[in-house]
Amino acid sequence: MDEPALRIEHLAKRFGAKAALDDVTFSVPRGSIFGLLGPNGAGKTTLFSIAAGFLAADGGSLRVLGVDIARVAELQGRMTILPQDASFQKNVPILEQLVFLRRLDGSDRATAEKEVVAALELVGLAEHKKRGIHALSHGMLKRLGIAQAFLGEPEVILLDEPTSGLDPQNARQIRDLVRELQRSRRVTTVISSHNLAEIQELCDHVAILDRGKVKVAGPVADITRQGHMVEVDVRRPLSDDEVSRLRSTDGVRTIEERGPMRYRIHLTIAPGAPADETVVRVMRAVLDLGIAPRAMTEGSTLEEFFLSVTGPASA
Repeated sequence: MDEPALRIEHLAKRFGAKAALDDVTFSVPRGSIFGLLGPNGAGKTTLFSIAAGFLAADGGSLRVLGVDIARVAELQGRMTILPQDASFQKNVPILEQLVFLRRLDGSDRATAEKEVVAALELVGLAEHKKRGIHALSHGMLKRLGIAQAFLGEPEVILLDEPTSGLDPQNARQIRDLVRELQRSRRVTTVISSHNLAEIQELCDHVAILDRGKVKVAGPVADITRQGHMVEVDVRRPLSDDEVSRLRSTDGVRTIEERGPMRYRIHLTIAPGAPADETVVRVMRAVLDLGIAPRAMTEGSTLEEFFLSVTGPASA
C-alpha cells in the first residue's frame, strides 16, 4: 500500500490555554485534490504552518511523502506552500522574484527563467513578467501565488485560502487553474477553505476541522452521502413524542425544526446503499404518524453535513 502524501497522527498544538489542534489524525492520498475545511479558527492555518515547518507541534507526528516534518529540509523542491497572505517585493520585477526563488532551490539561471516564464504563461501573467506587483490586481496576485506554488516539480502543494477575498469570476479562474495544473502535473494539492461549495466542486477528498478537532475525513462522495437530508412540510406541528419516534427510524441522524410545520431530517446513508431506500423508509415513518406531507425536498451537500457536525454558529 502506497504511503499517503501526508500522514497526520495525533497532532497537537496549543497557544496558551487554547488547543489549536487536538489529537488530529487523518491521511491525504497521493494524487488527490484534498480539501481542509472548517470555520475560522478551526485550526487549518496552524496545521498548514506545522506541515511547512513554520511551527513545531506539541505532540503527535506529521509526515509528508514519508518524511517526518522535523526533517523538512529533505522536502526542498518536493513540497511548496502558498500562505493565505503571500507577499511579494513591491519594486522587484515579478520575473526576477520568481527566478530568485527557483535558484534558492538549486536551479541555474537559464532553467529557472524558463520555468518561471512557463508558469506565468499558465496563469495568464506572462505579459506582466517585467513589472512589479503594483501593476497587478488582487485576483492577479492570487494567480501569481499559484504560479509560485507550482514552480518546479513539486509533489505536494499546500494552498491556504487561495480564493479568499476574490469575486466569483476570479475565484472560478483560480479553481479552474488548480484543476488544470493538477491534471497536467499529477501532484497532491491540499487546499484549506471555509467555502463549502468550492471544496465540494474542486476536491475529491476532504477533512472537516472544528475547534481543533477532526470531525470527519474521507472521500467527498462518501461525506456528502452523510449530508443527505429530507425537508418535509407537514399539515400540523409534530409532538415531542412524534419527533422522538421519527428520530428512532433507521437512517435518521438528527431532526431539525425549520419552522412551525417544517422539519429537516438529516440522514445517514450506509456505504454502498442507495439513498432512495433510506428516504422511502423515512417517508413511510412520516406517513405512519398519520401526517400526509404537503411538500418534500431532498438534497445531499457538503454544507448540510458540515452544519450538522459543526453547528450553524460555527459556519
